[in-house]
Amino acid sequence: MLSRIAGTLVPVLGRLSVTSEVPGPIAPGSIVVANHSSLADPGVVLAALRRLGTEPVVMATAGLWRVPVLGAVLRAGGHIPVHRGTARAATALDPAAAALAAGRVVLIYGEGGLPRRRDSGDTAPGAFRTGLARLAAAGGAPVVPLGQCGARRLSSGGTAKQLAGFVTAPLRRPALHVHLGTPLHLPADIADAMAAAHRAVTAAWHTAQQRCGRR
Repeated sequence: MLSRIAGTLVPVLGRLSVTSEVPGPIAPGSIVVANHSSLADPGVVLAALRRLGTEPVVMATAGLWRVPVLGAVLRAGGHIPVHRGTARAATALDPAAAALAAGRVVLIYGEGGLPRRRDSGDTAPGAFRTGLARLAAAGGAPVVPLGQCGARRLSSGGTAKQLAGFVTAPLRRPALHVHLGTPLHLPADIADAMAAAHRAVTAAWHTAQQRCGRR
């Protein structure tokens, strides 16, 4: 349901385009790791993946489960709450590993948070946390790097500016682009795995930024 909502709403807010280095749907049991730049980018990413025939299980901050209506949608879709900054954060890896073993695609944000900048400009992915590397190591799942650009034109800055951005987006229709890179298997060493994933997502983000800038 969440992917369907995103697939309907995002094209109203902006001009979404999608490119992929591998044609067709993402292989079952894969991890998609995306850069995180805005409160709006999960919708952009889900809409893009749906165009490619993939509706993933999303790992997202647990606070979203307390939002009326949204929380019910997240629970119904089997998405996975992450209690960031607490001792419970690691517990999200078990249901994620189970989803992968069942053939689902799992979407994770390697950075685990948003950039500090408040303007609408995009910025390169920040440092990754270890959750992605540990999840990939647990079952050897392939990792698909995803770069997205333009979501900050929908929503960025303080609360008032974010609301204004969403309200005016259908009139402005900013360019949004999502690019999927070639799947890779991460090395066993956690530090090496984090570095490899970060390089791949950064490369995908650079491609998305270039495509977004042309539109």
